[in-house]
Amino acid sequence: MSESTQRRDLRMPDDDEVFAVVTEMLGANRVQVRCADGTERTARIPGRMQKRVWIREDDVVLVEPWDWQDEKADVEWRYERDEAQQLREEGHIH
Repeated sequence: MSESTQRRDLRMPDDDEVFAVVTEMLGANRVQVRCADGTERTARIPGRMQKRVWIREDDVVLVEPWDWQDEKADVEWRYERDEAQQLREEGHIH
């Protein structure tokens, strides 16, 4: 079986999470993301991910929008390039 035909089970968003694509690195552990719901948000990279998970522009991530400030969010997960490609092929993100 070739690598391109294998389907991997990926982490999907919970009720309060959405897919997003990193559009800009802002510094100070913050990134600008374009969410699947059409909203541009400033997302914070939490301390548990800093220096463990490297996030770059055009990476696909899961973010959890803040309840009290909808234009901000927390990054919860980053997908590898092959995982992001699988999500695009399955139609979860554009």
